[in-house]
Amino acid sequence: MRQSRAVEDRFWEKVVKGPEPNDCWVWIGAIADDGYGRFWVTREGGQRALRPQRYAYEKLTGQTLHPGIILLHACDVPLCVHASTGPDTHLVPGTQALNMLDRSRKGRHANASTFRWRGVGRAQFRAQSLTLRTALLEHGWNETIIRPLLTGIDPEAPTLF
Repeated sequence: MRQSRAVEDRFWEKVVKGPEPNDCWVWIGAIADDGYGRFWVTREGGQRALRPQRYAYEKLTGQTLHPGIILLHACDVPLCVHASTGPDTHLVPGTQALNMLDRSRKGRHANASTFRWRGVGRAQFRAQSLTLRTALLEHGWNETIIRPLLTGIDPEAPTLF
């Protein structure tokens, strides 16, 4: 039991929660080449990498997810770990088919309209996650810096007026 408490402490040290109840909780730990976080735990006698959103979901809801179940991000932020049993949750269990349907409905595919996380290559996806993590590490949850990174609005982009 003592070890699992240390694991939980180590996990939450790598999460920055937004100031509002429905804000993202962003993972600031390791990021893999797919742009999603990685969290290392000891399981079955060896080290295993988990997606942090999966760890958070199982910890906070008490539900163990079947290996074939993935978590869909209602917020569309790959580093978000905001899980709960209530309506504020950003993570919803589903299948890969549901994830593809969600992606299509939200325009996150290559032929969609502009959106920060849609249709980008793996390297760019990771770069965007690293930019968000770096901003949080350097500035904390500074609304003028973090909110545009979460929503995909470029504060440097020229306006029409």
